[in-house]
Amino acid sequence: MWKISNQEAQDDITPWTELKGKDTSLSWSLPRSTLELSRNEVHVWLARLDSPDIRHQQMAKNLIEDEWIRAKKFYFKRDRQRFIVCRAALRMILGRYLHIEPNRVQFSYGPHGKPYLAETVSDGTLQFNIGHSNDIALYAFTRSREIGVDIEYLQTLLDADQIAARFFSARENAALQALSTSQKQQAFFNCWTRKEAYIKAIGKGLSQPLDQFEVSLAPGAPASLLSVRGAPEEASRWSLKALTPASGYAAALAVEGHNWRPAFWQFPVST
Repeated sequence: MWKISNQEAQDDITPWTELKGKDTSLSWSLPRSTLELSRNEVHVWLARLDSPDIRHQQMAKNLIEDEWIRAKKFYFKRDRQRFIVCRAALRMILGRYLHIEPNRVQFSYGPHGKPYLAETVSDGTLQFNIGHSNDIALYAFTRSREIGVDIEYLQTLLDADQIAARFFSARENAALQALSTSQKQQAFFNCWTRKEAYIKAIGKGLSQPLDQFEVSLAPGAPASLLSVRGAPEEASRWSLKALTPASGYAAALAVEGHNWRPAFWQFPVST
C-alpha cells in the first residue's frame, strides 16, 4: 500500500488555472503512494488497458466472481483482457483510497446504472466515475461532489453530421457546421464527451436527452456547460473541463461545484 503525506499531495497538485491552455497529457504523474483526497481536490487517473499478459494475470486476482462471469462473455481475448484490467485497476485505486484490499471493494448502482461505493465500505463522501475507450481508461475521484468522466478515441465517423443532428441541440449543430472541415472531428468529440461526462455526473444516463442541454465544442475554446433547458441555474452549478489523456483521444470531466484543484495520476504498469 502506498502512503503519501498531505504536504506531498499538495506538492503534486497543480491548480486548474495554471493548466488552462496546456496539454494535460503532459501532466500525468506516477503516484508515490496511496493518496489523501480532500474536499477541494479532484483526482484523475489514467490506465493503459493493453497490459502485458503477466500483468493482466496479476491484476485479474483482484476481481470477484460476478466480474469473472462478465469477463468470460467477451469473445475476443483482447476485449476480455481490457475489461479485466479496467475493472481491476478501479478496484486497486479505490482500495488505496479506502485502505482495504481491492477485492473487498463493494459497489452499489443508481437507478440509471451509475456506480457508487456500497455503504459497507464507505461513508458516502468518496465519489468516482469511469470512462474507457480503445486501450485507455480514465478514473475520476472526489469527496462530497458528484463527478462524471468520458473519453473517446478519435475516429472518422462518416455519419457524424447525422449523429449530431439527432443528439445535439440546434445551437450546437449550428456551431459545428460553422467550423472548417479540419476542425469538425475534434469539435464533434468535444461535444460528445462533454455531454456524456455531464449526464454521467448527474446519474441520469441517456434518460436525460442530449439536446436538452448545451456545451461548448469549438477546438481551443474553454469547456463549459452553457445551459440546461428548464433549469436556468443548473449550468452554474457545474465545472466542465476538457482533458487530453493521449494523442488521438478526447475526454471531458464534469465536477459539481467550483474552486477545486486537479491532480493527474498514471496508473502504474507494475506495483
